[in-house]
Amino acid sequence: MRAPVDPELLRLADDVDRACRLRGTFTLRSGRQAEEYFDKFLFESDPALLRRVVEPMVALIPSGTEVLGGIELGGVPIAAVLGQMSGLPTAYIRKQVKAYGTCKLAEGPDLSGRRVLLVEDAITTGGAVRDAALAIRELGAVVDTVVCAIDRQEPGGNVLGAIGIEVRSVLNRELLDARSV
Repeated sequence: MRAPVDPELLRLADDVDRACRLRGTFTLRSGRQAEEYFDKFLFESDPALLRRVVEPMVALIPSGTEVLGGIELGGVPIAAVLGQMSGLPTAYIRKQVKAYGTCKLAEGPDLSGRRVLLVEDAITTGGAVRDAALAIRELGAVVDTVVCAIDRQEPGGNVLGAIGIEVRSVLNRELLDARSV
């Protein structure tokens, strides 16, 4: 028997679905083709909807987390709001080292020896999260968890378990497909 789903979470899933689900032909980061796409920038650019997505993330932060690591680009606004709500400092993780100025991969506080919670907007295969986790581990960060707004739950799973990363999500494909109205 399935546990009942929080009605507020169903309403959130419905609102995100209506705002962000696009239909057509889309190429995903992995190179795979999809007939639908969740344009998460549509909820991230709506202040009220972004806040509603981030609020439940506070409870998903593992104890002992010292820094939030927003992954470029979609994880950055989520991490900024989550930092405001949780009081945790926030770093911004680039896809590649900046070629000018500070020439950093991670902007913000020093990550060496600190427990970093990665923050992402949507996860399909986990490739971007894997790349970010491995890169900041090389900087000395301790990374074992990512929190995301949407886990697409693609068939075949994602690559994160293989590198010891637990995924904690607010919404997933099942909730987004449930449509509360």
